[in-house]
Amino acid sequence: MMILVLSCAVLVCFWVCKVLIWVWWKPRKLEKLLREQGFNGTSHMYMFGDLKQLVSTTKKARSKPIKLSHSIVQRVLPFIHDTIQKQGPMSYIWFGVTPRVNILDPELIKEILSNKFGHFSKIEVSPLLLLLAEGVASYEGEKWAKHRRTITPAFHLEKLKLMVPAFHASCTDLVEKWEKLVSNGSPEVDVWPYLQKLTADAISRTAFGSSYEKGRRIFLLQTEQAKLALEVLPFLFIPGFRFLPTKKNRRIKEIDREVRSILSDMINKRENATKHGEAHKDDLLGMLLDSNRKHVQENGNSKNIGMTIKDVIEECKLFYIAGQETTSSLLVWTMVVLSMHPEWQAQAREEVLRVYGSNKPNFDGLSHLKIVTMIFHEVLRLYPPVALLARYNYKEMKLGSLTLPPGVEIAMPTILVHHDRTIWGENAEEFNPMRFLEGISKATNNQVSFFPFGWGPRICLGQAFSLIEAKMAMAMILQRFSFELSPTYAHAPYTLLTLQPQHGAQIILNKL
Repeated sequence: MMILVLSCAVLVCFWVCKVLIWVWWKPRKLEKLLREQGFNGTSHMYMFGDLKQLVSTTKKARSKPIKLSHSIVQRVLPFIHDTIQKQGPMSYIWFGVTPRVNILDPELIKEILSNKFGHFSKIEVSPLLLLLAEGVASYEGEKWAKHRRTITPAFHLEKLKLMVPAFHASCTDLVEKWEKLVSNGSPEVDVWPYLQKLTADAISRTAFGSSYEKGRRIFLLQTEQAKLALEVLPFLFIPGFRFLPTKKNRRIKEIDREVRSILSDMINKRENATKHGEAHKDDLLGMLLDSNRKHVQENGNSKNIGMTIKDVIEECKLFYIAGQETTSSLLVWTMVVLSMHPEWQAQAREEVLRVYGSNKPNFDGLSHLKIVTMIFHEVLRLYPPVALLARYNYKEMKLGSLTLPPGVEIAMPTILVHHDRTIWGENAEEFNPMRFLEGISKATNNQVSFFPFGWGPRICLGQAFSLIEAKMAMAMILQRFSFELSPTYAHAPYTLLTLQPQHGAQIILNKL
């Protein structure tokens, strides 16, 4: 009996020590090391770190719209903005028991995103959040390399060219709906849900071909899942929270099962069709399966070669949510910004009409839309779809003149770098597409100060896909409408999965 009591006592002491190391000793040690490197921040006081302040600051920022301008940083990333204002650019915050340093220097960002030695990895997130979409964006090492090699052929320009008819069909549906609304005397339209549906339809058609109706169902499910995931995010620091059978946790898992079932059914039908000589290679799913088969054939049939059905499902989920979210964000902010700057809207329309007239936009003409491209780049600078990139440092690492200890997260706040006056000049928060007249390299002086789709080996594979779709949509909108902001529009950019208008985007459409 005494031995059992002593064993229990030793076990309790062991776990108490382990918890103390996790919540107190290790954070204090990391804090000391960071301060020695010149970083400033709050002292670590308890398990949740700065999370309470982060949540309350964000909630307060989202409680009301801001004046109509492009000075949106304080609303989008209020806590990080305030931290940098108080502590300087060399600052950190506490994400629970983990310090997260803010890096704004383009040279240091280049080192991190180049990831030459593979020491900066994607931040591990709760398995509950990974149910939304995993795929190549969250993998590391050989698994990432294998998936990247397999997926890349599906995004070659010649492959994307085959998707233009699907983009055009989705855009035609959109402009016809708007024309009907305007002709029925309803010129004010909240364009945001329409643009979300446009990009969902486009990714459904391009990813799943004739099965795009099922793709629409996936969009609705993933939208619901994303909202639920963000609602439970503040609780994921609690050990074991994801296992609790709460209503939201159960619904997140139900959605995951349904999405997997839909995708698994589509993939199995494609594989069976291929066996009978009926392969479909003109959509992303077909291209992905075809590329995977070729990769397996060229490298042997080992179980470590190629992707499993589960892998393909995850990539399809990622295609869907990333392809839909980033393009709809770009389009809605472009319409808002061109409503604020009618002179640039007129220039863009003049260019579209010069290239296409009233004819159907085609792939070859998209490369001639120079002004539209400049406008997109400037919108992506001011309103990047992803406001912040983060990495994890798992071993001691030299970064410029700094030495970062293992166990530190690294935040690269894209939107702060894109609005930085020391980089872009005193007019950094003004809309000026002329910055990009001679391309991105000239505009950035070859620095990594513009990275709306990431940068380096992990740059978003779907960047060209998104821009081609956005150009097609904007060309067709400009051909048919002029537009301006409605008096009911409230300027309220905020981050859900991407940068979005919190209260919609009410636009007055005028038929040309």
